[in-house]
Amino acid sequence: MRASGVHTDHNVFPSVLKSRAAPRDPNLISSIHGTIVVLGLVLNLYTGNALMNAYSKLADILLVKKVFDEMPKRDLVSWNTIIAGKGNAKSGIYEEALEMVRMEIHGFAVRHMFDTDVFVGSSLIDMYANCTKVEYSHRVFELLPEPNAISWNSAIAGSVQNGLFDEGLRLFRRMLLAKIKPMPVTFSSIMPACAHLTTLHLGKQLHGYVIRGGFDDNVFVASAIVDMYAKCGNIGTARYIFDGIKVLDMVSWTAMIMGYALHGPAEEALSLFQRMEKENGKPNYVAFVAVLTACSHSGLIDEAWRYFHSMTRDYGIVPCLEHYAAVADLLARAGKLEEAYGFISNMHIRPTASVWSTLLGACRVHKNAELAKKVAEKIFALEPKNMGYHILMSNIYSAAGRWREAANLRIMMKDKGMRKQPACSWIEVKSKVHAFVAHDKSHPYYDKIMETLEVLLEQMERAGYVPNTEDVLHDVEEEQKRDLLCGHSERLAIAFGIISTPPGTTIRVTKNLRIIIACKKGGTSIEDLAEKFPDMIIKVPIDVFKGITDEDAAKVVDGLAPMVADKNTSIEQVKKLYKLFCECDCTLLEINSIAETADNLLVAADAKLNFDDNAAFRQKEIFALRDPSQEDPREVRCCAI
Repeated sequence: MRASGVHTDHNVFPSVLKSRAAPRDPNLISSIHGTIVVLGLVLNLYTGNALMNAYSKLADILLVKKVFDEMPKRDLVSWNTIIAGKGNAKSGIYEEALEMVRMEIHGFAVRHMFDTDVFVGSSLIDMYANCTKVEYSHRVFELLPEPNAISWNSAIAGSVQNGLFDEGLRLFRRMLLAKIKPMPVTFSSIMPACAHLTTLHLGKQLHGYVIRGGFDDNVFVASAIVDMYAKCGNIGTARYIFDGIKVLDMVSWTAMIMGYALHGPAEEALSLFQRMEKENGKPNYVAFVAVLTACSHSGLIDEAWRYFHSMTRDYGIVPCLEHYAAVADLLARAGKLEEAYGFISNMHIRPTASVWSTLLGACRVHKNAELAKKVAEKIFALEPKNMGYHILMSNIYSAAGRWREAANLRIMMKDKGMRKQPACSWIEVKSKVHAFVAHDKSHPYYDKIMETLEVLLEQMERAGYVPNTEDVLHDVEEEQKRDLLCGHSERLAIAFGIISTPPGTTIRVTKNLRIIIACKKGGTSIEDLAEKFPDMIIKVPIDVFKGITDEDAAKVVDGLAPMVADKNTSIEQVKKLYKLFCECDCTLLEINSIAETADNLLVAADAKLNFDDNAAFRQKEIFALRDPSQEDPREVRCCAI
């Protein structure tokens, strides 16, 4: 036909492509496709579908997709062909096929104006979140004219599940401002955000909301609360909530066991695991990760091996990467470096860089630079551009006094354009986050922080603290190493926490890197030292004849909140509280921390008045104010947290 000079149009190609010879002749199909391109013919529905079908039979999924993308118009046959092609076992592109189905569903909803329906929209939000396409999920949510509780829950859960914890919290705040009442699933979705961000104060607020809403009996919500407290290091409260759950599920058990595994005591983790085996029957793979982690952190080698083998023998659970990593970490921590190397090398799963890194870190602790070099080579082959592993190996060389090799490694990093991530620590004080970088002098209270550090370090040394200058990996004099230790970001954050919070307040510091242990005799609690030395507590004597003055009140304010924005109002509040203390004839005036809003507006400098047993007779007017009907048990429980 072509040789006779007969004009070729769209009607010819589908017939040729459907012939018996075409599917067996890749060259013929390519020739037809090339002819269509040369003739400048647009791929219409019939030609495009026939061409896609032919390529699909050849299992050439890339060309199927190329034709599909070039088609200006597609019908049901087009979509079925591309989906069938991608789902073909030979191509193995199942995820992409599934995603195309989902996008076609969304397209159908848009074309038929279903996308603004709140139920369809909620399903689309879930769909995109499960596909890790959070940006599409948010776009669908924002287009809903009046999202309901289910839509909000879907958007919040999708953000948190994909690691966008801040976005999840922002959506939760917007939900409250929109007067949408949270449901139990809302709290079980948002609690993990507080857990991963270690924002204990937000977690407590959510817990209080749960109690007031009467959702604390819900096992899913309670399990999420246990996990939040455990991850924030508040093990006591986590166990209190855990013990109050009437029917424990696997999430509850694993959350509590992992909490003990990370923060101790490990014996409690093992005890709970054994209790779970008796009561719940069959632990899952996450439970074994938790118990192996507990063994790793406590050096329980025999117990770890027993659980590792029991996992497969008794429960039929095939060890995954997390289980291998926990055992490798255990052997490495115990100093069995060669055994750990052999264990990782013989894993039935290909070890990742993170698994090898546990051994690399142990090589630094046990000063085995030669094995560290072998391990580092494997890590660099897996993740050649990961700065952290290069820094760790450089530090191992430095600790071994091999300064030239350390310098060469850093030069190589510089040549590759790799930059070290600065260590940053942050602490939350009165709902404000203060970040510190090592030796950064930009904080307005830097001088006061350094003064406090000097006092604390002097007192710590009197108590037996010996600075571990081996962790200062610089070729400098010993005195300079001691000074460098003082400038670590986590120390700056701790000192700031001490001067910014009342005595006895738990100080929680979060860091983007690992925190250095700088005491040969073990960790030294700076909070314990602050309690041990009374001069750390500010005392303001009041002349009972003159009463409290502005200067006296200012000292109290400085002690409670040195950074309070509205100092004058705070001083007046303290003076009023002292006056109340005198007038009420109470035994103790306990002034709470001064509270501010995010806009630095003073909320209150409130207090608690303590009376003796006979005060009810002397202060009848005050005691008459008590209204037991307003004392909601849930509020009392909430305040106790």
